[in-house]
Amino acid sequence: MARKSKSNMSELYLEDNKDQIYENALAEIQSFELPLGTTLRSVYDDQPNAHQRFMEKLDACIRNHDREIEKMCNFHHQGFVDAITELLKVRADAEKLKVQVTDTNRRLQDAGKEVIAQTEEIIRCRVQQRNITTVVEKLQLCLPVLEMYSKLKEQMNVKRYYSALKTMEQLENLYLPRVSQYRFCQIMIENLPKLREEIKEISMSDLKDFLESIRKHSDKIGETAMKQAQQQKTFSTALQKQNNVNYGRNMHLGKSRIWESKNEMTLKRTFEEEDEHEEEVLTAQDLVDFSPVYRCLHIYSVLGDGEIFENYYRKQRRKQARLVLQPQSSMHETVEGYRRYFSQIVGFFVVEDHILHVTQGLVTRTYTDELWNMALSKIIAVLRTHSSYCSDPDLVLELKNLIVVFADTLQGYGFPVNRLFDLLFEIRDQYNETLLKKWSGLFRDIFEADNYSPIPVANEEEYKIVISKFPFQDPELDKQCFPKKLPMSQSVPQIYIQVKEFIYASLKFSESLHRSSTEIDDMLRKSTNLLLTRTLSSCLQNLIKKPHIGLTELVQIIINTTHLEQACKYLEDFITNITSVSQVTVHTARLYGLSTFKDARHGAEGEIYTKLNQKIDEFIQIADYDWTMSESDGRASGYLMDLINFLRSTFQVFTHLPGKVAQTACMSACQHLSTSLMQMLLDSELKQISMGAIQQFNLDVIQCELFASSEPVPGFQGDTLQLAFIDLRQLLDLFMVWDWSTYLADYGQSSSKYLRVNPSTALTLLEKVHRGMKDTSKKNNIFAQFRKNDRDKQKLIETVVKQLRSLVNGMSQHT
Repeated sequence: MARKSKSNMSELYLEDNKDQIYENALAEIQSFELPLGTTLRSVYDDQPNAHQRFMEKLDACIRNHDREIEKMCNFHHQGFVDAITELLKVRADAEKLKVQVTDTNRRLQDAGKEVIAQTEEIIRCRVQQRNITTVVEKLQLCLPVLEMYSKLKEQMNVKRYYSALKTMEQLENLYLPRVSQYRFCQIMIENLPKLREEIKEISMSDLKDFLESIRKHSDKIGETAMKQAQQQKTFSTALQKQNNVNYGRNMHLGKSRIWESKNEMTLKRTFEEEDEHEEEVLTAQDLVDFSPVYRCLHIYSVLGDGEIFENYYRKQRRKQARLVLQPQSSMHETVEGYRRYFSQIVGFFVVEDHILHVTQGLVTRTYTDELWNMALSKIIAVLRTHSSYCSDPDLVLELKNLIVVFADTLQGYGFPVNRLFDLLFEIRDQYNETLLKKWSGLFRDIFEADNYSPIPVANEEEYKIVISKFPFQDPELDKQCFPKKLPMSQSVPQIYIQVKEFIYASLKFSESLHRSSTEIDDMLRKSTNLLLTRTLSSCLQNLIKKPHIGLTELVQIIINTTHLEQACKYLEDFITNITSVSQVTVHTARLYGLSTFKDARHGAEGEIYTKLNQKIDEFIQIADYDWTMSESDGRASGYLMDLINFLRSTFQVFTHLPGKVAQTACMSACQHLSTSLMQMLLDSELKQISMGAIQQFNLDVIQCELFASSEPVPGFQGDTLQLAFIDLRQLLDLFMVWDWSTYLADYGQSSSKYLRVNPSTALTLLEKVHRGMKDTSKKNNIFAQFRKNDRDKQKLIETVVKQLRSLVNGMSQHT
């Protein structure tokens, strides 16, 4: 019961609590407090029938309010009715008042229209006056801006961009800030950067046109500068010569006046020619308008981009420099190719030098020096490569002259050119090589055209013509009457003239190299030595070795080289005269022509000996001995007589040779003939020899001895020439006399009759004779009376053979 009682009390408490919640929710709804979500959730969060109970509470509340409204309306109804009645009474009065007010307003409006009109007019005039004053004031501020902007536009139209930039600067700093509130000023402010960029683009375009223009005109500028440098050099040379003439002129008054007059006329003529050239020659400023680069430099400097402009200009010029320094592949073929190449380079650096001196900072001396050093290395490499292709000395000489003018021109602008002159020394060696090749051809042509016979002169005039070309002196020949012959052939004066021409050609290259006379003299002598020792010597050696050159020609070549050797001292005097350097100078080189011609002469002499021996061999080859003949013909062989006649006629030609040469040739021929005859006897293919053949061979050797004793060449003492045949003579005497006992008994003694007979030689020949005798005995075996003699002789031969073999073996053991 107690538990139940507690349960009922709890339910009553909950009911009361829910009623209180519903009342609170209704109070909140009536108070119109939003949002109502929380209130409604509190209602619906309870039990499922909470909604129904809440609606019941809500309906009860509505009914309460309706009753209260009805009570209030009932309470005020009489007052409302009274108020409506009063209002109906006032309506008539109000309408009357409205009519009166409307009438009064109409009359007031009609009366104030004119005043209003005049007042509005006054106000309008006052506003206009104030606006006009304001406009005038503002226009006074704006007009200078507009004038400056108009001026800016005009400057842009006439391309006065630097002035336009100054005008922009004034507009921005002075005028536009005063009227910056106006829209047109903002438009101006927005346009000014665009105008600046437009000016930069236009000036850059002008600069590009300028760069293109100087690229096209570089060769013309360079050509002009080189002409001016060459004219200046010519004028300086003429002035120097004038001063030298004035210094050394004759002290005689009359002659002095004549010299002075002539010199003044010469100098005046030089000045006039120089003036004429100056009028014709244009300067770089005449050929190219430099104003774009000045203008562009000023514009970029004003815009604060001077460094950008300098970098761009230098970059573009470096590119142009590389293009200028790149030669054409066919440049080495003509001098015009080199001239165009040098003109472009000179034009490039003349422009840079001009920019250096008329601008500040755009081009510096350091920059130009760096650019020049780069260009100089490239130029030297190009010239080394292309000059190596030149095989024409005239083209190399013209190239040298161009390099000198090129170097002098750039040196006048302050660029160092020492490396170019060093290069000229390298090209000089190449020039000498081309000269040597050219003169080698000239020498060959001269030698081929020569008839190798003494020069005939019919009268004094012809004689003078020859000696005017070649320094020949012979007192003995001068005593002879015309017509007469000079000992040398036509090639000698021609060779001498060509050597002088070579010296002149070599001198042409040495000029204008800024070298002293001593150095030029040394260069001429060295190049001449090369001509003599290499080119001429090679031509002479080749000439001597040619098959068609016979003994007569060789003799004449020896005579020619002798006279050319004697003329070397005149060549040295010739070089001394053109260089004005004395030969006694310590450093003066000497010509090596003496050794050259001596070597050539020795070569010709050796060739004479060789050809004589070859001719002797030809005669020996046609020898036709019958080695089995029983008896000799009683006369010498025909081939040998022909050979001796040939030798006689040949040695008669040797009369013009030096004595030792003729004697050596004669001795060499006789020794070679003796050796050839000895080899013929000892030939291994020859198996047997009869005594008749020995007798015939003896007759031939006798003719050789007679030829030697006839002194075919004068100068031999006693029987010196006959000694060439002494080996043959003693060998043949030994067999002809059959004096073996004496030979064997006296062998090894200095007083031996057969001292020159070698045992091996005697043994070889004896064996051949022995075989020949055996063959003869077989053929004559029908004669019995001869058999015993033959057998005795053969036994003797066999005994001698044994003794000779023992001697030979003893010699070999001793050896």
